[in-house]
Amino acid sequence: MKRFATYLPALLLVCGLATAASHANAQDYPTRTVTFLCPFPAGGGTDILTRLLAAELQDKLRATVIVENRPGAATQIAAAATAKAAPDGHTLFIAPVTTLAIGPSVFKKLPYDTVKDFAPVSLVGSAQFALVANPSLGATTLPELIALVRRSVGKMSYATSGPSTPHHLFMEMFLKMIGAKAQHVPYRGSGPALTGVVAGDIPFMMVDLAVAMPAIKAGKVVAFGVTSPTRIKAMPDLPTLAEAGLPGYAATGWFSVVAPAGTPRPIIDTINGILTAYLKRSDVEERLTALAIQPLTSTPDELAAFIPAEIKKWAQVVKDAGIEPQ
Repeated sequence: MKRFATYLPALLLVCGLATAASHANAQDYPTRTVTFLCPFPAGGGTDILTRLLAAELQDKLRATVIVENRPGAATQIAAAATAKAAPDGHTLFIAPVTTLAIGPSVFKKLPYDTVKDFAPVSLVGSAQFALVANPSLGATTLPELIALVRRSVGKMSYATSGPSTPHHLFMEMFLKMIGAKAQHVPYRGSGPALTGVVAGDIPFMMVDLAVAMPAIKAGKVVAFGVTSPTRIKAMPDLPTLAEAGLPGYAATGWFSVVAPAGTPRPIIDTINGILTAYLKRSDVEERLTALAIQPLTSTPDELAAFIPAEIKKWAQVVKDAGIEPQ
């Protein structure tokens, strides 16, 4: 006890210095360019949202914030780079449901722990998806498409933005509900995947509407319905898949912002405050809603509790869809 008492002042001094250093780092932040990693190619819904958030952070932090697209490996390349980065707030990652919730059930081994290796910052949005097909397929209604898929006996193929993405899981949910199979063809992002559908290289896909709306409005693809439980403001005439002929179908994706684990909480709170204020602005909500993205906000602690719950939820979806871990 005496020995502990002897060392206690020194211990308190060290703790005090560490706390002071943390606050000093937060006050000085940022000291250099902030890199905002996006796991998909430029032009997709995730990229659009990332660039809007990056522009706001750059304005409020009064520092350069660059968006770096690192697509591939079902978001693992960008996620691994984030997990390995210095925990000082200069590396941020727009982490979709793919990375933080679906990946642990789809892959046997990941180069990071989705709970332990990231510092949650905030939820930032919910993406709306639709089921679309090339017009040459000949289906104009959902029942007609379902009949075609069933008759193909597993020979039809569908595009996705990569394995374990919402595009993949939402389609597998669809196929499970209609009692059919189809061949999965992954692309490096939803933009390239949609291009494949428009070109007729592949028949159909589930796609984020932020990417697909121009093609739908131009008649380059047929849209059968949105995956969300209710219609969306951006395309109010487009029914839900449940309304169009598949009762009980409902699925949405989400985006969050995270930093490397160990990033000082004052820095996390600073970023969260900027993003929350931005996403609650009426003009921002209108802009994102027009892109079929619903703004979301949360505290870092709420996101920290949300992620494990989503991992459990999607593990059941993966199991029910019969997807074998890779």
